[in-house]
Amino acid sequence: MASQTILQGRVLSFTGTPFEGEPGDAVQVHEAVAVSGLHIAALGDLDQLRAAYPEADVVHHGDKVIMAGFVDAHVHYPQTAMIASWGKRLIDWLNSYTFPEEMKFADRAYADEIAGRYLDLTAAHGTTTMCSFATIHPESVDAFFSAAQARGQRVVTGKTCMDRNAPEGLRDTAQTAYDQSKALLERWHGVDRLEYAITPRFSPTSTPEQLEAMGRLWAEHPDCLMQTHLSEQTDEIEWVRGLFPDARDYLDTYESFGLLGGRGLYGHAIHLEPRERDQLREHGAALVHCPTSNTFIGSGLFDMAGLMAEGQRIGLATDTGGGSSFSMLRTMAAAYEIGQLRGVPLHAAQLLWLATIGSARSLRMDDKIGNLAPGMEADLIVLDLTSTPAISQRSAVADDLWEAVFPTIMMGDDRAIAEVWINGQRT
Repeated sequence: MASQTILQGRVLSFTGTPFEGEPGDAVQVHEAVAVSGLHIAALGDLDQLRAAYPEADVVHHGDKVIMAGFVDAHVHYPQTAMIASWGKRLIDWLNSYTFPEEMKFADRAYADEIAGRYLDLTAAHGTTTMCSFATIHPESVDAFFSAAQARGQRVVTGKTCMDRNAPEGLRDTAQTAYDQSKALLERWHGVDRLEYAITPRFSPTSTPEQLEAMGRLWAEHPDCLMQTHLSEQTDEIEWVRGLFPDARDYLDTYESFGLLGGRGLYGHAIHLEPRERDQLREHGAALVHCPTSNTFIGSGLFDMAGLMAEGQRIGLATDTGGGSSFSMLRTMAAAYEIGQLRGVPLHAAQLLWLATIGSARSLRMDDKIGNLAPGMEADLIVLDLTSTPAISQRSAVADDLWEAVFPTIMMGDDRAIAEVWINGQRT
């Protein structure tokens, strides 16, 4: 018989999208949630669940909030050790900090060390699933998948492909990118809770031949995700124009090689042209908002309200280590701040949705993770809304749940994560 546990608290379950109508109306609050084996079994009143699951252990969490684990839709786990590196714009930042660090991942032992460190740090912050870039080294993919597999985590990663505008030790070729990506895909994709993402870093670091090879591989394996970067900074866009003079726009450098589709993830997507927005929406592609990264590297202000109103598929991400925090709470706070700068503040329910269901939808996994509902996989967290004196004194005078949650979004860190469950097991 599968192990059973009932967790009592303020259990949040999304029944709709908080970007339509009153945000809070999209959430139902229950008294308890039952976990049976690897899945959510039921939500409801504590006494009803006790009667339905008499053998279950009951864990009382009082007024704490119980919700789905956070889903981080765009990260670079190899940048863990150089997070919060000072003072560079994107291209200089890559050359000064990122590429030297990624060179180290040819060493499997080092890749294992950083993969384990990254998963430990993010679990402490309540992140239970992420989609990560690796490096060009197959060892970096094997290390990340092995570490996640040992923890029972649902994760996505892929070998980052670059055959130009990168140091000698970080370049492959169109053929080796195809061959190594295919071998890794065949080894890992669909094993346990692991999924492979075809991963050209971005157009400036891939020749047309490599982009064509990645498009061909995706066409051969359309059930895989494809992840890359799009329109992060204005000087990056100018660089792309110079490298692809015949392209209609930045997106066309992917689109023309078969790298635009509904299982595509496009990180940042700040400075989009009208044609790009239309094409992304038409294909059902995912745009991933990386707010701490966008402010830290000085990229710009994501148009959350406009893109949502268009019906775009949007997720939320830390973008470690261009992003300056491993915390999805801090990421939500930054998304709120960017919304304020654009004149459209986000409600607490909208922020939590983006960090869970929104990101899960981006990864095409919202049928498995990102919400608490019967049959969903049991990845969940317990949020303490009184984790520090500053947060506690504010939440104590809150008029409703959302006013109580909001100080934790704005000021919370790993101390607010009281408990984490991954794959039906408390970590």
